[in-house]
Amino acid sequence: MAIALNRLPVSIRHEPFLAHATVGAASAVLRSIAPLVATSLAVLAAATSARAASPAPAVRSCPLPRYPGVGYFTSLTVSGTTCATGKRVAVAYYHCRTKHGAAGRCPIGVLGFRCSEHRVSIPTEIDARVTCVMGHERVIHTYQQDVP
Repeated sequence: MAIALNRLPVSIRHEPFLAHATVGAASAVLRSIAPLVATSLAVLAAATSARAASPAPAVRSCPLPRYPGVGYFTSLTVSGTTCATGKRVAVAYYHCRTKHGAAGRCPIGVLGFRCSEHRVSIPTEIDARVTCVMGHERVIHTYQQDVP
């Protein structure tokens, strides 16, 4: 690296060896802080991604909605959503199911949720657990329904 001596401060112009020492010292300083800068950027990136990744939503039990037919809801839990949404999903699932008969099943989801149902049935009664999922939101309800 060529340095024009007439552009350097007077103190360096009279002692040219200091100009090279200054350039060398500057590059040494840059080399010494490079790992510190890289580490700082890595810590910043980790903190940002940790903040963006939210913890798993808490599961909460909700008050049961009134069962629209002959039977009753036995439990209602939600995670990542509200109890009000859980109640709406449970009742909408009931209406979807009963459109396909007294012991019918809901072939599609309700209110944007994808639902699956596991039943234990006898000829006069259905006991079931329904899990409805939409993204990170989950609504799980159980019900008992008398079959006429």
